[in-house]
Amino acid sequence: MRAQCRQLATVVTVKGDIDSNNIDQIASYVNRFILAEKPLALDLSGVNSFTPQAISLFYDIDERCGALGVDWSVIASQSVVAEIRHQEVGVPLSSSVPEALHHFAEGNTARRRLLPLLIKSA
Repeated sequence: MRAQCRQLATVVTVKGDIDSNNIDQIASYVNRFILAEKPLALDLSGVNSFTPQAISLFYDIDERCGALGVDWSVIASQSVVAEIRHQEVGVPLSSSVPEALHHFAEGNTARRRLLPLLIKSA
């Protein structure tokens, strides 16, 4: 596991297997890097195995990001995508870290465009 705080977002990368033996440790690690006003890109592209119990990770992240009002996205390996589809969980997916960062940048640009409109109406 590793985390990088970039200008547009925090990128947390997890590789290997995610299962009931390590899901709590991974969730705790990811939650440490969910910051106010900083989107989260969770890079699971290097995950080999993703058990059904590991889906709880997405619920934890969604709850924390929702409470802070930040966007998040998952870059998923085939095993992660298969489990998401099997359990029919709505997870914001990106095909790569650059795509996720681009999505977050577009969101920032849209908010900046709205700012002058909000100031004028006040």
